[in-house]
Amino acid sequence: MVKVKICGLSRPSDIEVVNTERPDFIGFVFAKSKRRVTLPQAVDLRKMLSSDIIPVGVFVNESIENILSLTQEGIIDAIQLHGSEDELYIQKLRLLTDAPIIKAISIHNKGDAQKWSATSADYLLLDHKGGGTGQSFDWDMIGKINKPFFLAGGLNAENIAKAIQKTMPNAVDVSSGVETEGIKDPIKIKEFIRRVRDEQ
Repeated sequence: MVKVKICGLSRPSDIEVVNTERPDFIGFVFAKSKRRVTLPQAVDLRKMLSSDIIPVGVFVNESIENILSLTQEGIIDAIQLHGSEDELYIQKLRLLTDAPIIKAISIHNKGDAQKWSATSADYLLLDHKGGGTGQSFDWDMIGKINKPFFLAGGLNAENIAKAIQKTMPNAVDVSSGVETEGIKDPIKIKEFIRRVRDEQ
């Protein structure tokens, strides 16, 4: 079954929506972003979050020590690396935590995903170049990869069925595609999740 991640949650109202609609994962962005959350915000939001939804911390070139402190304190249960972290960084992190690691890569050309197939990260996340742009990329460039992956980049309720049929991802990741004027929209979240699960 294709799993769903709703990323960029930053308000108590966002948590209320996901607790009702039950995606598999949610994302707290700790990197520089308009959706960035502070540590105190993340602590409070995590306390509100249903225990059966996995909170993912999203980082860009963050120190391993800071990431580990968030996992050890139970603020996040999975780690998403969205910067220029190389395989050595991932291996070091892997030795220090059992939390699932998701490595985001930008798809520019066919073969970009295959280059990361041997990574020690648990999942890849395939995104439009730069990430967080709300734009999709040419899904034909994914090709065949031997690593579970999240599909991201410009997904919304209108294109998600086609995206799943075309790429067969393990999970899909959405942020701006379920927002209205930069705010998470309960109706869009509900419809996005419904359409993903209708494809199962």
